[in-house]
Amino acid sequence: MKKLLFFALVIFSANNYSALAQNKKAITLEDIWSKYTFVQNQVQNINWMKDGAFYTALDNGKVIKHQVTDGAAVETLFNEAVSVENLGKKIMVDDYALSADEQKLLISTESEPIYRRSSKEENFVYDLKTKKLVQLSSGGKQMFATFSPDGAKVAFVRQNNLFVVDLATMSEQKITNDGKWNHIINGACDWVYEEEFSFARAFQWSPDSKKIAFYTFDETNVPEYNMQMWGKLYPTDYRYKYPKAGEANSTVSISVHHLSEGKTIKMDIGSETDMYIPRIRWTQDANLLSIERLNRLQNRLDIIHADAQTGTGNIVLTETSNTYVDVENFGDDLTYLSDGKSFIMSSEKDGFKHLYHYDMSGKLIRQITTGKWEIDDFCGIDENTKTLYFTSTELSSTERQLFSISLEGKLKKQLSQEHGMNTASFSNDFKYYILQHSASNSPLKVSLHKAPSGQLVKVLEDNAALRKTLETFDIAKKEFMTIRTSENIELNAWMIKPTDFDPKKKYPVFMFLYGGPGSQEVLNEFDSFNTFWYQHLVQKGYIVACVDNRGTGGKGADFKKCTYLNLGKLEVKDQIEAAKYWGNLPFVDKTRIGIQGWSYGGYMSSNCLFQGADYFKTAIAVAPVTNWRFYDSIYTERFLRTPQENAKGYDENSPVTYAKNLKGNFLLVHGTGDDNVHFQNSIALEEALIKANKQFQSFYYPNKNHGIYGGNTRFHLYTMMTNFIEKNL
Repeated sequence: MKKLLFFALVIFSANNYSALAQNKKAITLEDIWSKYTFVQNQVQNINWMKDGAFYTALDNGKVIKHQVTDGAAVETLFNEAVSVENLGKKIMVDDYALSADEQKLLISTESEPIYRRSSKEENFVYDLKTKKLVQLSSGGKQMFATFSPDGAKVAFVRQNNLFVVDLATMSEQKITNDGKWNHIINGACDWVYEEEFSFARAFQWSPDSKKIAFYTFDETNVPEYNMQMWGKLYPTDYRYKYPKAGEANSTVSISVHHLSEGKTIKMDIGSETDMYIPRIRWTQDANLLSIERLNRLQNRLDIIHADAQTGTGNIVLTETSNTYVDVENFGDDLTYLSDGKSFIMSSEKDGFKHLYHYDMSGKLIRQITTGKWEIDDFCGIDENTKTLYFTSTELSSTERQLFSISLEGKLKKQLSQEHGMNTASFSNDFKYYILQHSASNSPLKVSLHKAPSGQLVKVLEDNAALRKTLETFDIAKKEFMTIRTSENIELNAWMIKPTDFDPKKKYPVFMFLYGGPGSQEVLNEFDSFNTFWYQHLVQKGYIVACVDNRGTGGKGADFKKCTYLNLGKLEVKDQIEAAKYWGNLPFVDKTRIGIQGWSYGGYMSSNCLFQGADYFKTAIAVAPVTNWRFYDSIYTERFLRTPQENAKGYDENSPVTYAKNLKGNFLLVHGTGDDNVHFQNSIALEEALIKANKQFQSFYYPNKNHGIYGGNTRFHLYTMMTNFIEKNL
């Protein structure tokens, strides 16, 4: 009787669940890409004020001052109505910055994007005391407008030259005069620095506001790339400098301009010109500039301390590697302490990214963090309590948690409590921090906490409306797991099965990947877009899966750098092994496994279909690299060296080389205006496929860049990819 009762309860529970599932809505492509149903609310443009008791944020065109203790709005510093009163017209606020003395606001509007991190805009200065709003410059739109530390001046770049405006008189001074399109750039990065070293503003104010250190790029000898822009009777040409692997780079110099004297001093960065300067920053000494110099092979990085008065430079620290020095894992965390006697920086020299403490001569004081886990982000140091804050992978390589630790490497404490991805922003006095948290099944939550205790003060945004919306949709759970390969390599993975999953059925599997060096797709975080496309496919009867192959991040230097000199080889091998793993599951139809990727992921999905023709039936490649000879110098040579040194590494794993092996269904998509991964890549692959007499499908988005977005574009793209999958998988 007990067994029968239990069986009856199981049937009732299953039927009840089925009824509930039937009452929930299916996810449509319109929900994802037209209605933006699943987009999370953000707390945007948060800026801490200097006393730590307040912060400012941009909300519907208003710059609002908030009280830290309860998040309450206490004052509107700027609203768009002010512009009508001052200028006779309304300006839309795109972004803003508060001067260090908190007396002025820099308001940017009419922003025009250039590349990934650059834009130009009109800027206005608003005096919080006089309530006057004035245009920064009438000579044309500006780039990277930035207050001096004392708030008395603003520097910006226009037409490849550096300018300074004195806010007391609104007089404009031109610091450089030799700027010229496709030849000389002052104060802004060239294309490849912006893309691969992750910064675009190439000048820094000195702490005393009397000097500006700036880059000059001489790109005269860099080959031009030409993109045709379509729409008019005759297409127009857009030509810009793009150094492909093995080709000439810009020659870079660093100078310091002394405002009061009107003189510019060139810094001594050595006689070698074929190298990189991935970072500069001022130390606590207003006459001492820190310069990071990286050789072209990117396996040696020097920290140089340069005298701003004379230009004389001395190497204080050198980091080397038998593969490459990852600048974002080395120089980004470089922090000079206010006592002027030491600095903190990160390094992978023990196999994992950790924090180290050095004196100003470069002598190691101590390694602060240690263990078989990685620092993800160094949030900063409270020098009063000598407490450091950072996020790391210590609990899991698929998550990030916030920790504190003493400068002596003791008293480590976990501050974030929820599983998933956590990032933090600290007040200037380190008394408070704003924590952003999400997980695969939990949208963004933004909360205010006290430091160092971690005590919750207030939840600023919990996306309650989105959470209620999610309850009305039929959403399947993302299952995290690990896959062990035939070489005994453990790979992180996730899988999404239909909510009405039947283990007796055979399901097709659609795999998604990126796979590039240091990247991660298997992360316990909320995604408003791709995840819901996967849910859409799951509702159509597919299992969607993802695996992070060797070469990806979160697991230490050896795991990340094992693909050195052979991009694509081990990564593709791991993805094929993952396909075998899914195919051997009793509920998977191993004859129906597909794969899709974008950019590096497109390179990978193409290779998987061509090299793993017996395991993949279908692949989609969006904006793929198809031959690393076509890609830029900094990224490509970091992992492969130059084509002249390592031709085998470039050619052996190119999808073009394996195009002749195509058996399954292939869709190739690219934007013709892609300034990053050039349309040339898809043309070369098409030529190889045609030469091999292979049938495939292709689609090109006119004038669209690497992101392929704008207007109806994403909805169109994902509709096309969905239709292709349904027809061919």
